Amino acid sequence: MFSAEVKREIEAVARETGLEPAALLAIAEVESGGRAFAVIAGKKEPLIRFEGHYFDRLVDDGKRVKARAEGLASPSVGTVKNPASQAARWTILDKAMAIDRSAALQSVSWGIGQVMGSHWKALGYGSVEDLATEARSGVAGQVRLMLRFLEANGLIGTIRRHDWAAFARAYNGPRYKVHRYDSRIAAAHAKHKRGGAPAAAGDMLRRGDQGEAVKDLQRALTAAGYPIAQDGVFGPATAGAVERFQAARGLGADGIAGPATFDALAKTHGGASAPGRIAWLLGMIRHMLPLVVRMAGFRTGRKA
Repeated sequence: MFSAEVKREIEAVARETGLEPAALLAIAEVESGGRAFAVIAGKKEPLIRFEGHYFDRLVDDGKRVKARAEGLASPSVGTVKNPASQAARWTILDKAMAIDRSAALQSVSWGIGQVMGSHWKALGYGSVEDLATEARSGVAGQVRLMLRFLEANGLIGTIRRHDWAAFARAYNGPRYKVHRYDSRIAAAHAKHKRGGAPAAAGDMLRRGDQGEAVKDLQRALTAAGYPIAQDGVFGPATAGAVERFQAARGLGADGIAGPATFDALAKTHGGASAPGRIAWLLGMIRHMLPLVVRMAGFRTGRKA
C-alpha cells in the first residue's frame, strides 16, 4: 500500500483539480497495486511496462530488423515478455532507446495510471519526451499524467459519481469484472473515505449508518457476489450481506464493516466465491418463484 508521503502527494493533486482525494487515491491504489515507484540505479522511477508490439509498429523498416533481432519488437501482442523486476524492464527500455528513443518512450506504459507514451499528442504534451519527463518527475507527475488521460477520455464524471463499474469498463476494458476492478475500487474508496484502515469502533460501518460510504460498501458487496440494493442505508439486508461475506472469508461474522472486512473486499478479485454465487442463485429463486407459481396456476385453471 502507499506510504503516507505518497498519499499526501496524490491527495494534493486531487484538491488542485477539484476531485475527491479518496476517489483518486482509490483509483491510483488499485491501478498500481499500491506501489508508486521503483528504485533504479539509486533513483526513484515510475513503474513501466514495455510493449514490444508498439515498438514494432513505431520504428522504421531498417530499425525494425535490428529491434526484432534483439528481441525487443514483434508484431504479435505479448511475444516480447516483461520481466518481473522493474530494473530489468528499465534495461529493456534503455536497449530500445538505443535503437529509436522516441519510439521506445512511446512503447511504454508509464506510472500509476499505466498510460501509454504513444498518447502524448492526444494528452496535450509537446512531445513524448515531455510526457516521460512528467511521469519521471515524481508521484504528483504520474498522477497528473493519469488525470490528463482520464479527462481526455471523459472519465472524470464517472469518478465524481462514484460509478466504478462505468469507470472500470472504460479504463480497464470490457473484461474488467474478471479482475473485479469495480469492487476493488469501491472498497478502496470506502477505506480512504474513512482515513485508511479504521482502528476505532466509531470508524466502522454498522446498522443505522447512511451515506456515500455505505453505498460504496454496498457496491463492493454486490460486485463480490452478495447483491443488495445500493441505497446508502445500512439496514438488515446490508448487515446480512456483510455477515455472509465475512463468514466466507473466515472473518468474525458480526455484520459490522471494519478494517478486516474492507481489506478483504479490496483484495477480492477473480470469480465470486461459492457462497456468493449460492446467495445470488437463492435470491433469484425467491424473486422468480411467485411468478412461476402464478404461471402454473394460469395453465391449470387455478389461481395461486
